[in-house]
Amino acid sequence: MNYLAHIYLSGESEGVIIGNFIADGIKGKKYTKYPLEIQKGILLHRGIDSFTDQHPTVRKSTKRLHENYGHYSGVIVDILYDHFLAKNWSKYHEQPLEEYIQDFYKLLRTNFEVLPSRIRRMMPYMISDNWLLSYATISGISRILVQMNYRTKNISKMNFAVIELEEFYTEFEEEFTSFFTELQDFSKNKLLEL
Repeated sequence: MNYLAHIYLSGESEGVIIGNFIADGIKGKKYTKYPLEIQKGILLHRGIDSFTDQHPTVRKSTKRLHENYGHYSGVIVDILYDHFLAKNWSKYHEQPLEEYIQDFYKLLRTNFEVLPSRIRRMMPYMISDNWLLSYATISGISRILVQMNYRTKNISKMNFAVIELEEFYTEFEEEFTSFFTELQDFSKNKLLEL
């Protein structure tokens, strides 16, 4: 899953939200340096990633992309799944997406000192270009995929994945919807366990 899903699956705890958001940059046992709620978020993120990577529905989605994008297929599916979460946001949360995202950006600003340097550098771009809200449209997803391709020095060709998104839109959306119900249950249980 990508940023929006990780944030959403964190629940209401601000520390868990921050931890889940920064987790990719925290390797090994380094998470133990953070306050307990942030640690929970980091561990939740790792659990979500493991559950997602092993899930047969997600594998079905990635298989559709594998021939053209190889090992980048999983990254692309994460982004596409965030699109369907953003697009169908009102089914998952009562607060409008725009407000939810602004609250999250405010949370980042308030907790700036705890963020890893990579996130601190990325944050102004994320906020000014409103990445999370851009996930809700195909044109927004297309811009994200272009940026991701650029970050791979044009090796991944992710910028072309919008073609498959449009061609198999219904299949991807059905797979996301089916999988996300299970992921919500997994995340709630994982949070209780932590």
